[in-house]
Amino acid sequence: MSQIARRDALLARRLDLVANVSALTAEAQRLNQKLAGVEMDVLRLELEIGRNGTNPQLVRDLHEAEESAATLRHACAAHEERIAAAEGEIDDVDRSLAETGN
Repeated sequence: MSQIARRDALLARRLDLVANVSALTAEAQRLNQKLAGVEMDVLRLELEIGRNGTNPQLVRDLHEAEESAATLRHACAAHEERIAAAEGEIDDVDRSLAETGN
């Protein structure tokens, strides 16, 4: 493969990786916003329970919100790992591009 063809292939790969990081970052942002909303629900339910005492429905709602928050935290962490991995791939491509002299 010629040097120019290799460089062009690396640039195309880099573009794909950057697009992937962008999509992953957007999804991570969406998940973080959803998590913030659920955490607000947890706080609201805790306050309501604190003011009005335990109520079976409030307790169920609180447990559901806490489980939802835990699930979202796990999804956020997984996305952060995927973003880090994709950024590592970009670094690898950048090193390869540097070797081509461009």
